[in-house]
Amino acid sequence: MSAVSHSPRNIPDRLESPFKSALKSWEMLLIIVAIAIFVANSFASPYFLNPWSLSDATFNFTEKAIIALAMAMVIISGEIDLSVASIIALASTAMGFALQFGVDTPTLVAIGLLVGVACGAFNGMLVSGLGLPSIVVTIGTMSLFRGIAYIVLGDQAFRGYPSDFAFFGQGYVWWVISFELVLFLALAVVFYIILHRTSFGRSVFAIGNNPVAAQFSGIRVRRIKFILFILTGLMSGVAAVLLTSRLGSTRPSIAFAWELEVVTMVVLGGVSILGGAGSIFGVVIAAFIMGLVTFGLGLLNVPGIVMSIFIGLMLISVIGLPVVIRRVRARMAA
Repeated sequence: MSAVSHSPRNIPDRLESPFKSALKSWEMLLIIVAIAIFVANSFASPYFLNPWSLSDATFNFTEKAIIALAMAMVIISGEIDLSVASIIALASTAMGFALQFGVDTPTLVAIGLLVGVACGAFNGMLVSGLGLPSIVVTIGTMSLFRGIAYIVLGDQAFRGYPSDFAFFGQGYVWWVISFELVLFLALAVVFYIILHRTSFGRSVFAIGNNPVAAQFSGIRVRRIKFILFILTGLMSGVAAVLLTSRLGSTRPSIAFAWELEVVTMVVLGGVSILGGAGSIFGVVIAAFIMGLVTFGLGLLNVPGIVMSIFIGLMLISVIGLPVVIRRVRARMAA
């Protein structure tokens, strides 16, 4: 018998060690980018490494990041909610209006959260109940909710919130660790468990990949999408409480144009804009990256309009780069 030579077999990707898979992941790339930005900021400004400065940096992204946690699940399901900033404006206006009647802090918080839930339920009813496209619905409600805030307030502002209400947006749990940061990290753990460790989360991924197949496999697609929009509204209500508390006032222009930053945060975190893929861990890292970038640019006295341009370019790059890479690989393979 002649000897048979065996060539070494290639190990499929799914059999690679978790360590190798982690090194190749998008999240690992984000971690490297975050470290690079942190180091660059430390050289760019002598004030950056001050503990209180780093604590202030967290206020740049925690409120937006809390919304991004819920937005990630909505986008993974194949939908989008562009009304989140306007929900903040309406919820803050409702809290300011209630303040005129002398309500206490727990009631103010409850009003902010309930208005957020109501707005999310309204979006969910139009999208899942009537089957309307989410991008069209939420562009409409974006104008609707913000318009109501302008009708109620005009060019005025609500002020005079209770002193204990300020803790939510300005308070510290321990030393330089703010309440907002602790709340964001706690919610990130909750959303990670929901999305990656429950049947509900698996259903969200299934819907994003193929809603028709998910429907035939017994998944209640409409109900799940309705719940996701309620979650987004609830997180927008939480952000409204935090932001109103931090600013100490309510204006109809509050949180203006936050939609772009929230969506950028989600897509930068590795969530596919087409749905069906993404992770909460990636969104958390992306939130820290955007916070470090905006805070670093602020220390260098970069104008806000330049930051907006940078965020817009970042969103385009994150969406377009994978497409370009896939086309280059396809041509090379051909």
